[in-house]
Amino acid sequence: MTSQKEPQGESSTLTKVTGPSSWSRVSCPCCISSHIEPLVLIQLAESVQPITKQWIMSMISAPVKAGGAQLLVHPGEDMKGDMIVVAAPRCTLLRVTEDLGLCKTYQDGNMTAFSFDDRDNFCNIDDMQKFLTLAERQYIVKYELDSMRAMEDQRIPGIPTPKGKLKARVSILQKLEKAGVIRNVTPLHDQKLLTALGKQWYSQKSLWGQPLDSIHAYFGGTIAYYFSFLDYYTLSLFPPAILGLFITFFLPSANFSSGNKSNGEPTALKDDDDQPSVSSYMVQAVFSMLWSTIFMELWKRRSSALSYRWGTFNLAEQFQEPRPGFHGELGTNPVTGRLEPLFPDWKRRLRMGLVSVPVVGVFLGLVVMGMAGFYFCERLVSNWHKGSGSYFTVPLLYIPSIAHIVYTNVLGNIYRNVALQLTESENHREESSFDYHHTTKVLVFTFFNNFAVLFHIAFFKEDMPLLRKRLASLLIVTQVVNQCTEVVVPFLVDRFLTSADRNLKEDDPEVDHLQAQGSLPAFPGLFAEYIELLVQFGYLSLFSCVYPLTAPLLLLNNLTEIRTDAYKLCKLFNKPFSAPVANMGVWQLAFEVLSFISVVSNCWLLLLSPRVKELTQEASLSSSQVLVIAVIVEHVLIMVKMILAFMIPDEPDWVRIKREQIEYHSMQALKKQRIKSSRVDDKLPPKAKMGE
Repeated sequence: MTSQKEPQGESSTLTKVTGPSSWSRVSCPCCISSHIEPLVLIQLAESVQPITKQWIMSMISAPVKAGGAQLLVHPGEDMKGDMIVVAAPRCTLLRVTEDLGLCKTYQDGNMTAFSFDDRDNFCNIDDMQKFLTLAERQYIVKYELDSMRAMEDQRIPGIPTPKGKLKARVSILQKLEKAGVIRNVTPLHDQKLLTALGKQWYSQKSLWGQPLDSIHAYFGGTIAYYFSFLDYYTLSLFPPAILGLFITFFLPSANFSSGNKSNGEPTALKDDDDQPSVSSYMVQAVFSMLWSTIFMELWKRRSSALSYRWGTFNLAEQFQEPRPGFHGELGTNPVTGRLEPLFPDWKRRLRMGLVSVPVVGVFLGLVVMGMAGFYFCERLVSNWHKGSGSYFTVPLLYIPSIAHIVYTNVLGNIYRNVALQLTESENHREESSFDYHHTTKVLVFTFFNNFAVLFHIAFFKEDMPLLRKRLASLLIVTQVVNQCTEVVVPFLVDRFLTSADRNLKEDDPEVDHLQAQGSLPAFPGLFAEYIELLVQFGYLSLFSCVYPLTAPLLLLNNLTEIRTDAYKLCKLFNKPFSAPVANMGVWQLAFEVLSFISVVSNCWLLLLSPRVKELTQEASLSSSQVLVIAVIVEHVLIMVKMILAFMIPDEPDWVRIKREQIEYHSMQALKKQRIKSSRVDDKLPPKAKMGE
């Protein structure tokens, strides 16, 4: 179900209980309507006084010029209650749609950047539930709430100083949250739409296909892009999974033990008559390099097509209001001319260089310490196993790997909180800049934390059996943990720790339904989900040639991941706000970097394969000659990757043409506006021009 099928009279029953007269008034005639759609719930602390609640409602409904949000508010049950329900008038929705740079369907059927002055020429302009998706309408409300600023120094009524002191140009919403006045701001669920979406999504019997348009309409672009990528990634796992099964069960495996070192010297290769002329090891390595490149290039094409389909390929953020957490000395923005907090860029860079970088370095050092401990325990257990000579000590060989996996996971969870605090202290103005630097910190640590041991085993110790055992341990432990957290835990929570609204009936007071929604836990975000996919992609693209069953195991995990993630999002958490986005952002760059590293990784793993070692020994090549050949092959493969990336355009031709048409029409409209303005100036008398 897409946004175009959202029924106008089914968004909520609150208007039936309270009546439109209970909402705040609007002065614009085109915004007056008998039907008001509740979009966002603001939960207040129980100790908040009615005078404080009244002041908050007045600021939310106040005009933008007065520092307000120009939204509609409702007190809930009464003024003594701990909730405020917020809706949006038509003009506010349209004005912010233009500010965000969203594209909508024009009267000629094409997607065009929305213009408030040209609004009458857009389709469905008279019906906001068809013109904007539910997720867009709710995000616009949150955007306006975040934009509320105090126009002068004042005190919040009912809150003692200094907690109630509000400085000029400070974010009102953030101040109220820090003061403990506002507990939560949550977009409201539409239970009928949510039930219909659940039947299309996680309740369907087929294992394939997701209602992406319906997901985008209900949950927004951030959520929709994640599930679109997860869907595409899972589909793309079929070729490497089939190849991995074929290599494992139908081709002789590479002789990994022959590549191991003993006392620093490689052992002699064992003769194996049934070894194929082209080793399965080499086939998997070459395939992984090609697959990772084609996978990312095709995803970029799909991503660009989705951005056009969802009207988000023309977004603007640079000149919007600063994010709520941004602070600084009050001044005039040299670009926009607006009065807002200013923070020197050199101070931000100083904090990044003197604080963020050293702290990240300390955590990377802890990763190295964990790796050293892993090697020490690995050697200790291995010697014990050799000394005992018993089969009962074989499982003990996996204990160091399992213990190190637990260590890295705990360290990763601690670091994520530290990375968030570091990024907050850097004080970024735009939300996208904040997300970029926060994600970059986590990605650097995640890559080092998850792959440092594997790279060391592969390229320094050249111990292929240990690398294979380590990778198998990672995959098996990860699959077990994921299935417990993604399937078992949500089932138990939903089965025994029932949600608050399960026992509510449809004819119960709407206030009870609102309170039940507010009692659900907040959605934790997609950060951990993207990290999980990135680590998966790293295992597959970097090291799957060592363990061909990597892709089949990941495929089985992701088939359940799609449904369980959807179920948790719909049933176990509050609905999250979702900003319009044009792609996956920095996550897409992270996957591309791993795709590039996979060329180097697989090339050098190929050099360590038994067949290549055997060929170099037969040819009597020295180690320096082998190194030169490896470097040449590496550069050739990188060139092949670059050629493939060049041959596959990042966006389909039809998307490129549509984008260029929008740019052309925007330039033409700007020319017409300038000509019109110049004609008006020419008609003005000289005195009027001087007066201006």
